[in-house]
Amino acid sequence: MAEQETDADAAGQRLLRRSAQRMRRRIERRPRLFVYLAIFGPGVITASAGNDAGGIATFASVGADHGYQLLWVLIPLTFSLGVVQEMCARMGAVTGKGLADLIRERFGVRWTALVMLALLVANGGVTVSEFVGIAAAMELFGIARYISVPIAAIAIWWLIVKGSYQRVERVFLAMSLVFLGYVVAALLAHPPWATVAVELVHPHFELAPAYLFTFVAVIGTTISPYMQVFIQSSVVEKGVRPESYRLTRIDVWVGTIFAILIVFFIVISTAATLHVRGEHVDSAAEAAHALRPLAGAYAETLFAIGLLGASMLAAGVLPLATAYSISEAFGFEKGVSSSFREAPIFLGIFTFLVALGALIAMMPGLPLIRVLLVTQVINGVLLPIVLFAVLRLVNDRELMGEYVNGPVYNLATWATAIIVSALSLLMIATSVFPNLFAK
Repeated sequence: MAEQETDADAAGQRLLRRSAQRMRRRIERRPRLFVYLAIFGPGVITASAGNDAGGIATFASVGADHGYQLLWVLIPLTFSLGVVQEMCARMGAVTGKGLADLIRERFGVRWTALVMLALLVANGGVTVSEFVGIAAAMELFGIARYISVPIAAIAIWWLIVKGSYQRVERVFLAMSLVFLGYVVAALLAHPPWATVAVELVHPHFELAPAYLFTFVAVIGTTISPYMQVFIQSSVVEKGVRPESYRLTRIDVWVGTIFAILIVFFIVISTAATLHVRGEHVDSAAEAAHALRPLAGAYAETLFAIGLLGASMLAAGVLPLATAYSISEAFGFEKGVSSSFREAPIFLGIFTFLVALGALIAMMPGLPLIRVLLVTQVINGVLLPIVLFAVLRLVNDRELMGEYVNGPVYNLATWATAIIVSALSLLMIATSVFPNLFAK
């Protein structure tokens, strides 16, 4: 009897081993798609957050005012955005520190304090615009801002303060999916695809003030200082290390391409419907309204849903990026997974910016255009400073070791920084002196 039990046990063990081997072979044969989906996070979230309420309004006006003429800008813009984001993500993985932390260590407290003050003011103003975007989107569905804005603010606050990093990341990634509505809206507009293809590869540039302002506004809207801060801090908090950085690089470039494709479809949807009729828009909400009689109710609804999702995403990312940067700059405890007791300054700054943005957004008669102009000018001043600081840090061999930029890549990134800086300064000049290039 004992011998029979032993034989049965041995047979059972062999059966389990064969079953385990078959399972391993099936897993090994599975597509690696699941592996890549698991690493999506900082790159996709950061690039998508750049398409916020102000960005959507800018891209909608590009299509309405200039048709397809500025589509060619999206090709170099993809490269510029991807390079800047990749450098910051790489620094986070190699050093294990956020951008503001490294700026403080390498450039001193006074310089850091100046940069952080400008970032706080600029991000605070843009956060207001995100809650205005939430209000505008919900008003398209008949819900007053006095209801929608407080609910949105509480939801965003609860997600960050009571959630873990993994939960926050999943929710932010889900919010990014609403941008697909712009793809459908563009298809419903029935654009002339042959013309789109030609304009995409045919550079067109004018020195007219309106064209120049729009051109540089697209650059400034797409590459903002808070994005560099957020992606580096997110990579650090996610625990990405150099040996696993290859997957994060994929995440960065997938996020960049996804974000620029959304811009592409926003421009197409408004160019195909509004530009051909000579209509202009001053906000994303106006663009959604204008699409209804031309492309149908579904196009308006999709555009409005996209505006809501974009504003909700950026309303969470902007205060979070600001809290990261200030906490890093002055050595305070930080982290989405931390409690108020563990990171009071970090969560306090986040709470303050969300509450302030929501309260101001509910004020009647808010001069939103003036708020956006001031914050745009501050971002324009801050962007070149941040970019050149990033380039100095990423080329510091003592800091980055073998992960510094190579010669060719370094030349490309310096060229990107110089061009972006020049365009940002031009944006400021055309904002302050609108007749500067008038004939």
